[in-house]
Amino acid sequence: MNIYVIMKRTFDTEEKIQIDSGEIVEDGAEFIINPYDEYAIEEAIQLRDEHGGEVTLVSVGDEEAEKQIRTGLAMGADKAVLIEDEDVENGDQFSTEAILAAYFKDQEADIILGGNIAVDGGSGQVGPRLAENLGINHVTSIVNIEIEDGKAKIERDVEGDQEFIEISLPLLVTAQQGLNEPRYPSLPGIMKAKKKPLETLDLDDLDLDEDEVEGKTNTVERYLPPEKEAGKILEGEIDDQVNELVSLLKNEAKVI
Repeated sequence: MNIYVIMKRTFDTEEKIQIDSGEIVEDGAEFIINPYDEYAIEEAIQLRDEHGGEVTLVSVGDEEAEKQIRTGLAMGADKAVLIEDEDVENGDQFSTEAILAAYFKDQEADIILGGNIAVDGGSGQVGPRLAENLGINHVTSIVNIEIEDGKAKIERDVEGDQEFIEISLPLLVTAQQGLNEPRYPSLPGIMKAKKKPLETLDLDDLDLDEDEVEGKTNTVERYLPPEKEAGKILEGEIDDQVNELVSLLKNEAKVI
């Protein structure tokens, strides 16, 4: 099977993040593989081990993403492609999808996996838009997948409930938490990753002009939410607390 994983380099949400003028200060920030993409990588490796073939990681970004790509290779992926996008003005989800579509149009993918969302943007757009552009089936938020005879049996999360789908390959799926438990790169895996193929492409290699993939999103303003005021503890008898609460909601919060 030709198995691909689209992955993204994101900042580590468990580390302290500095904000300046509504934007994250990258100097000193810790970066990792987008956590949802780790589920996709792990599932891709398991599918390869079960059905044969190879796993290729594909990432759009700058040269700094090589570290996270090597981590994915250390987990067990076979090879990787980094498509550099430094020349793209105001890059957004449209830009990423357009670049990926240009790459995948020349590939024979049986299945493409990606994360359900990216923790830095949270739009969940790239995977479905890519599948639509390529004209292949797609299923989002999967928590289980089994492939047999050119078809996939999938369980997907539907806001706390489950939906079961049977669908034909080629296919794009996005991974939800609970699909698997991503492995940690082993020391032998880290050493092997240094020698695994990592191809670097740019827009010219994909016959793309910067104007074709320029971002479509216009950011009007960035701002932090207002600081929360200290809460109030109501005391006294229950009836008195209820009356005070109603008064606060009406006169201070002005929600009733």
